[in-house]
Amino acid sequence: MGFTLKMRAAILYELKKPLIIDEVEVPDDLKPGQVLVKVLYSGICGSQLGEIDGKKGEDNYLPHLLGHEGSGEVMKIGPGVQFVKPGDPVVMHWRKGPGIDAPCPEYLWKGKKLNAGFVTSFNEYAIVSENRLTVLPDDFPMDIAPLFGCAVTTGLGVVNNNAKVKIGESVVVLGAGGVGLNIIQGSAMCSAYPVVAVDIYDNRLEMASKFGATNLINSADDSEFLIKIKSLVEASGADVVIDNTGDTDMINLAYALTKPDGRTILVGVPKKNDNISIYSLDLHFGKVITGSHGGESHPDMDIPRYIKLYKNGKLLLDDLITDRYPLEEINTAIDSMRNGRTAGRCLIEMRH
Repeated sequence: MGFTLKMRAAILYELKKPLIIDEVEVPDDLKPGQVLVKVLYSGICGSQLGEIDGKKGEDNYLPHLLGHEGSGEVMKIGPGVQFVKPGDPVVMHWRKGPGIDAPCPEYLWKGKKLNAGFVTSFNEYAIVSENRLTVLPDDFPMDIAPLFGCAVTTGLGVVNNNAKVKIGESVVVLGAGGVGLNIIQGSAMCSAYPVVAVDIYDNRLEMASKFGATNLINSADDSEFLIKIKSLVEASGADVVIDNTGDTDMINLAYALTKPDGRTILVGVPKKNDNISIYSLDLHFGKVITGSHGGESHPDMDIPRYIKLYKNGKLLLDDLITDRYPLEEINTAIDSMRNGRTAGRCLIEMRH
């Protein structure tokens, strides 16, 4: 196998350490179902921060590439690929769509194997499984497109598929990051009321107000925030409470804030071996607690619908991107997300 193409990439070499920016070699030959994409933009999702921190435990694939939402142009296709062709503008997403579930690529870094998943986007080029790509209209802005890779499809999917929010239901959203803002936006689009945004950063709460939150609560600054939330919903609790934090205390709080026949939706994932503690009696009488897997979205069906909404001014996306960095500054971008300076979604631009 040859390695003619070289690229810059951000590499996870060691957990809880900054990513290494270095040159990586891309295999020339594509296996069945693989697609070579020239990456233009990538978003950074909170799940990548968890991956860097080893939130799910030991990482058996180090060193490896990262990133699961991006946009780019198809350069070459492998055998059997039929849903994309060279020249197509595409969204790169981690949820499966139609097409072949291709084997993961193997890059070279310093002469040794460098692992990667079915899709990665913290790199100038990517070999992506066909079923992790969705073709875009030619005139769609490529810097907005990465939001369809996770932030938008997960957020709106949580509202539509997991929570099944109905007109007039009360919704409490714990964590107003990139996914949380789209959960708030989706809830507002469903005419939920109230839509209560809870976060520890005021800049994210200000963003939440732009995306449809009717009430804003800073849980770090207000010792009585729980009382305030309860005063905004029914005495028995909210119809829907959605946790994006993955913090076990907040998950327990989400369940406690949910009314006896309401729904608690868990989007954030706790650290390995961190357990929640709930009183389960209400589960026997209609209360629901469930986890979300990317909002159970179907990229090939959902993305075209969301593009239509965006083009007609029904879906706010431009303001969702608040920070932009070149690939070389990705560690600065990650730090900005960790300390709350990033209010919305952080975008990485590849400068080919």
